[in-house]
Amino acid sequence: MTDVLLSVRDLVKHFPAAGDWFAQIFDRRVVRAVDGIGFEIDRGTTLGLVGESGSGKTTTGRIIVRLIEPTRGEILFDGIDLLKLRGKALKAMRRRIQMIFQDPASSLNPRKTVGQIVAEPLRVHGMVRGKELERRLVRTLELAGLSSRFLNRYPHELSGGQRQRVGIARALAVGPEFIVCDEPVTALDVSIQAQILNLLMDLQDELSLTYLFIAHDLSVVRHVSDRVAVMYLGKIVEIGEVDAIFSAPKHPYTQALLAAVPRPDPAAPPRKVLRGEVPSPIDPPSGCRFHPRCERYMGDICKRNEPVLAAVDGGTEVACHLYSRGG
Repeated sequence: MTDVLLSVRDLVKHFPAAGDWFAQIFDRRVVRAVDGIGFEIDRGTTLGLVGESGSGKTTTGRIIVRLIEPTRGEILFDGIDLLKLRGKALKAMRRRIQMIFQDPASSLNPRKTVGQIVAEPLRVHGMVRGKELERRLVRTLELAGLSSRFLNRYPHELSGGQRQRVGIARALAVGPEFIVCDEPVTALDVSIQAQILNLLMDLQDELSLTYLFIAHDLSVVRHVSDRVAVMYLGKIVEIGEVDAIFSAPKHPYTQALLAAVPRPDPAAPPRKVLRGEVPSPIDPPSGCRFHPRCERYMGDICKRNEPVLAAVDGGTEVACHLYSRGG
């Protein structure tokens, strides 16, 4: 029997297409950043969320931690509807849910020392003070792979990998159960990426953490995830166990993503390149949103009817008319 920690249901986020409030009066169009998605994450596991830039991955993560309010939907965390929480109840929940941001250089306050940055969430929640605070800071930095000598340093004095470790320490400080990792290694040198990924996996084992791991690098997702959800233009088109997705992808978009991954073999066939550009989220295609770029386009059924996620072999769910037609 599974132990579901996070359940997302029919999550939608539409942004005004126009920038300022005056322009919005005359332009009522919306950017359909996230357009009706759902998934579950079992306690102690990692769900990888992948897709091209603009697919809605980061917006999904920010909604879950309540940095952005959704247009509609339901997010159940340990049975509690996060979107109904306000005031003290929401503040208390923030101790259980944290986020690691993509760019450590911009997510850390340059005017504060490492000690002040990591201590801030502890002070906000009134968890520890005095000598106990100092001991907690040292312990938290050690968990992230940094020593106490970093406490009085400023972000500009650190390398990219060290800054991201500070971001990880800040997320760990309040003892969360669930962490949204928003492309946590994208801004780092390749030589440092493996260190940070291994650190996150070690922390998961040691602290029984649950992750939503957002990334566009498929090799990274395969390394850290138990299950994978593939997003395209605000929709989840395929979701399943990591081995099933990578060994036998079902959706044509997932197949194209995996075929485009570089291979260290000079004799390998040329990489497949998706034709066309990602359509505008202001005016997405009718029916299946991938149909203008799909090599297996079947005409009116793809153009007019929106596919829904349905279970296929091995427990994978895929939103594609190829499978609804028995293909």
